[in-house]
Amino acid sequence: MTIQTEPPSCSSALVFIGKNSRGQWVAQEQNGLFGGLFISRAAAVRYALFENGHHPESIMAAPSTLELDMGGSTSRGLESYSGSESLALLRVA
Repeated sequence: MTIQTEPPSCSSALVFIGKNSRGQWVAQEQNGLFGGLFISRAAAVRYALFENGHHPESIMAAPSTLELDMGGSTSRGLESYSGSESLALLRVA
């Protein structure tokens, strides 16, 4: 078994973690560069840490449902917030 020592994306970009409308855990980079569905919050956090080069400070809890969108745009669960609304994000790692 080969162990990968360098994360594939090595990006410290913001990663959101939350549940989608079906109750599945989602991790998604803010620009849709990487993401996935997971059976547990812990698995989503582990994936996010691996993909972002182990930067726990850049992993945030989504304030609402988070639908996986790999189209390269902001996640649908966060699009409804305008600049004037307070978007409270919680660090999860």
